[in-house]
Amino acid sequence: MSTSQGKYINRLFDAQLDFALKSKGAVVVAGPRWCGKTTTATRFAKTVIDLMPLDTRNAYIQLAKIAPHEFLNMGSKPIMVDEWQHVSFIWDQVKYEVDQANEFGCFILAGSAKDNEKASGDSRHTGNGRITRKMMRTLSLFESGESNGIVSLSDLKKGVFKPCVSNANINDYAFYICRGGWPKAIGVDRDAALRQVIDYHEAIVTDDIFSLNDIHLRRDEQKARRVMCSYARYISSSAADRTLLEDVVGEDNDSFDKDAFSKYIQALRALYVIEELPAWKPNLRSKTIIRTKATRHFVDPSIAVATLGLSPEGLFRDIITFESLFESLAIRDLRIYCDAIDAKLYKYRDSKRREADAVIQFRNGSWALVEVKLGNGEDIASASNHLLKIANDIDRERTGNPAFLMVVTKDKVAYQDQNGVYIVPLACLKP
Repeated sequence: MSTSQGKYINRLFDAQLDFALKSKGAVVVAGPRWCGKTTTATRFAKTVIDLMPLDTRNAYIQLAKIAPHEFLNMGSKPIMVDEWQHVSFIWDQVKYEVDQANEFGCFILAGSAKDNEKASGDSRHTGNGRITRKMMRTLSLFESGESNGIVSLSDLKKGVFKPCVSNANINDYAFYICRGGWPKAIGVDRDAALRQVIDYHEAIVTDDIFSLNDIHLRRDEQKARRVMCSYARYISSSAADRTLLEDVVGEDNDSFDKDAFSKYIQALRALYVIEELPAWKPNLRSKTIIRTKATRHFVDPSIAVATLGLSPEGLFRDIITFESLFESLAIRDLRIYCDAIDAKLYKYRDSKRREADAVIQFRNGSWALVEVKLGNGEDIASASNHLLKIANDIDRERTGNPAFLMVVTKDKVAYQDQNGVYIVPLACLKP
C-alpha cells in the first residue's frame, strides 16, 4: 500500500494475490476497511470498477442488474470490482463468465463487508474451483519494517534457526499495539499515526455497523460503543457471548437483549472488525477433553485500544490488559505469516485448563505450539515447560510430530533454551 508519502510498501499478500490470479478465474479479496485492499488489488487489475463513490454507484448497480454480462466485460481483464458487496447478486454471473472464458485471472472482487449471499438467492453457486477467497489484514511488523525478520517460521519448520537480537523494546511494542498496522499510520508522526485507528473506530460505531442491510441494526451509537468496549475488555479470552452481554448491560437493566447483542457481533464480523481464533482439535494420548470455543480478537489490536481509550503510556498502568493486547498483536502477525506460507493458525485449550496461545498447522501435517509472553525470566521458563507438557500429551502417531515449540516475547534476544524451545522476540519474526 502507499504511505502518506506515496511510496508503496510491499505486502506479503501481493504474492498470494498473484498466485490466486494464476490459479483461479476470480479472487475475492476480503478484509477490513483501510487495510490497503484497493491499493494492492488495483496494482494487479487492468480495469477497475469502483462502487465506493455514491455518484456512480447506483448507475453501476443498475447496469449490473440489467446487463450483468456487459457490467463484467467493461474492459481488459483482470477486472476489479471494488466494494463488490453492493452487487453481490452478480456472483453467479461471475462464475458463468469464468466458465465461458475458461481462463485464470478474470476478476478481482474486493470488499470491506461480507456480501449478502441471500441477495443472490438460495441457489447461489459455491464458486468452488472457479473463485477463491483471500483475507487481507493490516500490516504485520515485518511488513512495516519493525521486525528484522531474522527468524523465519518456514526455517524453524525445517529446523533452521539463527540466534539474533531485536531492535524493539517494550515501549516500542506499546506503540505498535496502539498504532496498529493501518497503512496510513506508517511513516507519519506519532500523533497522526495514533489518530488513524481512532477515526476508524468512530466510523464503525457511527456509521458502518448500521450500514449492513441484511442485519438491520437500529442506529444506536451508544450501544455500538458498549458492545465494542465489552469485546475489547475480553480480548484474547474465550469469554462466552453471555459474559459479554452481561458486561454490556452492567447495572443498567435496559432492553439490550441477547438477539440485539448477537446482531452487533454479527455486524462486526461482517465488517471484518473482529476475527476470532478457532480452536485446534488434535488427537490426544490421554482422555483429556479438547475445548472448542474460539478466542476473541479484533482484526488488529489497535481497535481495542481505540475502543477503550488507551494510549501507549496508559498500557503500563494496566499490565493485564497490556499482556492481552500483546498476545493479540502476536496473533495478528502470526495469522499474516501463516497465510503467506499456506498454514493455518489455531488456539489450543483442554479440560485440564491448559492452553497454548497459538498452534500453527502446516500443510504437510506437522504443527507448532506457540506461547506469547510479555514477561521475562520465570514467565518464559514456565511457558517453555508448559509447551513441553502439552506437546507430550498429543498423539504423534495420529497428529504427526511437532515442527517446533516457540515462546514469542518482547525481550531482545532470540535463542533456543535447554528444552529445545525457541524463545523469539516478536520483532524478529517473518514467514
